[in-house]
Amino acid sequence: MTSEWKYDYVIVGAGTAGCLLANRLSADPNTRVLLIEAGGRDTYPWIHIPVGYLYCIGNKRTDWCFSTEASKGINNRSLLYPRGKTLGGCSSINGMIYMRGQSRDYDGWANETGDDTWRWDNCLPAFKKHEDNYRFDGKGNAPDSDELHAGGGEWRVEKQRLKWDVLETFSQAAVEAGIPATSDFNSGDNEGVGYFEVNQKSGWRWNASKAFLRPVRHRKNLEIWTGANVQKLLLTGLADGRKQCKGALVEIDGQEIAVTATTELVLSAGAVGSPQILQLSGIGGGEHLKNVGLPVHHDLPGVGHNLQDHLQIRAVYKVQNTRTLNQIASTWLGKASIALEYLAKRSGPMSMAPSQLGAFARSNPTREHANIQFHVQPLSLEAFGQPLHDFPAITASVCNLNPTSRGTVLARSPSANDAPTIQPNYLSTKEDETVAIESLKVVRDVMSQPAMQAYSPTEYKPGASKISDEDLLNSAREIGSTIFHPVGTTKMGRADDPMAVVDSRLRVRGIRGLRVVDAGVMPSITSGNTNSPTLMIAEKAAEWIVADQHNKGGANGRSTRA
Repeated sequence: MTSEWKYDYVIVGAGTAGCLLANRLSADPNTRVLLIEAGGRDTYPWIHIPVGYLYCIGNKRTDWCFSTEASKGINNRSLLYPRGKTLGGCSSINGMIYMRGQSRDYDGWANETGDDTWRWDNCLPAFKKHEDNYRFDGKGNAPDSDELHAGGGEWRVEKQRLKWDVLETFSQAAVEAGIPATSDFNSGDNEGVGYFEVNQKSGWRWNASKAFLRPVRHRKNLEIWTGANVQKLLLTGLADGRKQCKGALVEIDGQEIAVTATTELVLSAGAVGSPQILQLSGIGGGEHLKNVGLPVHHDLPGVGHNLQDHLQIRAVYKVQNTRTLNQIASTWLGKASIALEYLAKRSGPMSMAPSQLGAFARSNPTREHANIQFHVQPLSLEAFGQPLHDFPAITASVCNLNPTSRGTVLARSPSANDAPTIQPNYLSTKEDETVAIESLKVVRDVMSQPAMQAYSPTEYKPGASKISDEDLLNSAREIGSTIFHPVGTTKMGRADDPMAVVDSRLRVRGIRGLRVVDAGVMPSITSGNTNSPTLMIAEKAAEWIVADQHNKGGANGRSTRA
């Protein structure tokens, strides 16, 4: 049996973007908003303890548990590809790092779309609109004039609540290697070394659900469905030959529900989920749709293409004369002390983001800007999810900020229950190979500086015997892994770009009443972690959606069960 419900706005995906959109669009009490999430509520305790990402990633309760296809560029390996499946989406399982990227990222978007609203100076107000930075007091005031940050918003940004001697020393070595010290990675130029700021509040994870949903859940015009899986979008033809999205078919508790969006439907299912839903709805490359048995309702070849991700190369060094988490967490007494510190102070290793110290640098002096990012950790392991090594060590992961390799996310079958094929095509261009080689040389340069010698660092991975460029590239292929930043699969672009899926206001080309608002719309990946740029995108989209409706005369008010 199929029942039907009507709303003004239907938002598919209660992740980072969807939570903010639900907050903003439901601010008008005359507008009914439905937020649909395939996962459950964010009540799992490990979501909220920072170190709990270890128990959320790979857990079907909170993660879609995707895997990539074997990728030639990483020696035909398949990688786990975590995506949040709970209220808050990836903000509930990610590394909590607050990072905007570089001003040149957004200026590049403006150039590619022909829309200056995407320039850095025009994006900065959207970042600040929801920011609650520790630099400000509870009333939104900063001790000194601060034009880059803001206080009083929903998105809490704090300093990390721990330091490690070995990380302090790595920072000194980075300065000796020519990487300047910085106290703010979010000024528009993130070159430098320093501690990451994090989305935490008093030692707890601060996710998009806490920030944007919980304060407004009392609104009578906002409904939130969990455990609701969108099967496809519902399209209808118009007299002028164009198509319109009128809603979505949703499966919940074994029942199919036809949900109508009388004003607009917004896809915010992420760079993996959104393109798959479009394809399941017959929107995508015609040849691919036919090959997997899907109808072709709207031939839009860019859907699912242009996938970009940051590939991290985890360089590991054994150290001496210092303590790392490898030793501390190796005994029951050490684990007990860690737990007690967190219970008493909300600090220590249980409050740790996956990476504490960061650095943005140039892979060689000829680069015009910082093009690699370090995530430095006082620990080491063979691979994510594996036990810590039984020797003291640190990890200096390094990634190419601006990869030129491009991959795909494509529906595997007509069923929404089948995970899509994810092919990142890592290290598939000469440019990316070159940066990988240069990156490992920069790591070695930092580790060879005088400051680090007190710890007698010994290269464990890739290994000191890897000397030639060919050796280093092969090592990158062997140990490279995703840093969980997929973007670009529904990219925005100009009208004459055949691979653009949405326009610069994020409206799906050729389909009325449908937008995509998530990391998939990025034409190129930002130079850093992608969570907060996704919030900025949603902030701008919310303003456009509201403005468009006001220009049309307001919501129709017919948001009831049919």
